[in-house]
Amino acid sequence: MPGLFIVNLIMATLKINVVNPKAMKLLHDLAELNLITIQENADNGFQRILKKLRSNNSDTPDLEEITKQVEIVRKRRHEK
Repeated sequence: MPGLFIVNLIMATLKINVVNPKAMKLLHDLAELNLITIQENADNGFQRILKKLRSNNSDTPDLEEITKQVEIVRKRRHEK
């Protein structure tokens, strides 16, 4: 049938951890040949803000203080 085309495009998205810096050169070479595209990780705003808030808080309780508070809450709950 003239004018009938079936196009089968296969596109996969992969997460790759580069162990050897030489692999980055290979990936960039493939990108220059238009065989792949490389997208840098998107900046996760939530994680960035959370990290900033945590670094600014000087009175963060340690594990012992948290455990004491949990035990107090548990004791109150069991008294009811």
